Order: sequence, then structure tokens, then C-alpha cells
Amino acid sequence: MTIRIVTDSACDLSDAELADWGIGLVPLSIRFGDEEFVDRTELTTDEFYRRLAASEHLPETSAPAPGAFATMFNDMAADGATGIVCINLSQALSATIQSARTAAMSDDVEIDVRVVNSKSVTGGLGSIVLAAAKAAREGATLDEVVALAEDLSGRTRVYATLDTLENLKKGGRIGGAQAAFGAMLSIKPLLDLSTGEVVAAGKQRTRKRSLAWVRDKLIEAGDVEHLAILHSNAQDIDEFMESISDIPSVATARTNIIGAVIGTHGGPGIVGITYQIKT
Repeated sequence: MTIRIVTDSACDLSDAELADWGIGLVPLSIRFGDEEFVDRTELTTDEFYRRLAASEHLPETSAPAPGAFATMFNDMAADGATGIVCINLSQALSATIQSARTAAMSDDVEIDVRVVNSKSVTGGLGSIVLAAAKAAREGATLDEVVALAEDLSGRTRVYATLDTLENLKKGGRIGGAQAAFGAMLSIKPLLDLSTGEVVAAGKQRTRKRSLAWVRDKLIEAGDVEHLAILHSNAQDIDEFMESISDIPSVATARTNIIGAVIGTHGGPGIVGITYQIKT
């Protein structure tokens, strides 16, 4: 059997990683007012952040249509795939996985497709996808790849800090006065996305303290698997990397640039970590 992996653009894997592992990517769309762009195809990450900074309103994301997934599944079948595992952005955050499921059950798709809820985002999703692709290449069966992805989704942790309250204001999550007051006090929200939902994990009064919180979460975790460092064009990412350089697992960590899907809601300057706890 030839098992292939499909995911969506919230995985934030690089083009090289997708190509090296033969992973199919179905992009979400990003809308700035009346202009809509296909993520990564019509809108690069750099251009997204330039537009985001200039926009008074928060852009919107939309899930791919089922037909986009169906086309990907059929293309992979035509290329020799005998089974597909489609691993998607957390169901709690997006309708993307429902589109994938609709496509998988369509009469137009004849290949066996299994859809897995990653219960994760950005580098957390990406790490699960990479592990599944590696297992598939090594000869794992369809059931084995699904079981691996589901196991990893339950062990994936994602922690991050935001650098700005501006996107929360644009999205209507907080008022302008509250955002201005928070900015004056240098409030930095702390987030735990380990369940696939956005959970407030506290706040710090300075950027330095918020980055220390992220570092401490990694130290507390101990020996972990598939560590990735996440950031959205953070200007101080090198300083953060230096602060965690003495942690053994960092030596083999991936660096994940957060793209438009998650960057829409968190804004520039996010710094975070994702990993899987060992069993």
C-alpha cells in the first residue's frame, strides 16, 4: 500500500518539508475586506503581515471548500496512493475538518480517506503531520498511521505569548480603551492551546517575563518529542532562542513561522513552543 498524508495550511510547514515528505496541502482563504486570497498561493506570509499591520480591521479566515479536498484526494489516487490520512486544524477552531470529512465521504472520491482531528494548530499540527508522513513512508498501514496521529494529538502541547493586544481589539475581543490600557502597562497574554482550544493561561506585565514563562513551560516538560519553536515575525526570537539554548531538546528543534491562519488572530510577535510529551 502507498499511504499519503494531506493537511491544511494551518500546519505552517515549509514548502521544503511538504515536498520532501510528499504531503498534500489544502489552503484556507484569508479575506481583507472585499479582497480574498488563497493562503500561501496568493498571499505569502510576509505579505500577510504587511497587510495586517496596515489594516484597521481584523482579516477573516475561511475553510477550504470540500471540493478542494476532493481534488487533492483524487490527484493523490491518480499518483498511486492507495490510502490517505488527512490531518487537520483543530475542529474547535475551524470548519476545515468538516470540509475534509464531507469530501472523504463524497461519491466523487473513491480512495479510502481517513480524517483525523489534530486538536492542535500551527507547529503542533505540523509535527503530527510530519510524524505521520514518516510512518507512512516507512510502510505503516492506513490504520497504523491513523492510530499514530490520534495518539500524538493527545500528547501535543502548545504554549505561546502574544506581543500585542491590537488583534484582540480589532477582533472585538477587547475594547479600545482596554487595549490602550493594556498596552500602556505592557500586558502580554499567555495562551495554552494544548486542547485544541484557545485557553487563557494568565498574563505578564513585560515581554521579558512572558518569554520567561514560555521558557519555563519547556523546562517543566522535561524530556519531550518533536519540539518546535513558534513565532510570527518576532523581532526578539533570537534572544528567546538564546535563553533556551541550554535545554537539551532545543538542539534538534524545528523552527516554525506562524502563517496567516493563526497569525490573523494572534498578530505579529507571537513566540511559543509545541512538543509531544513522552509516554
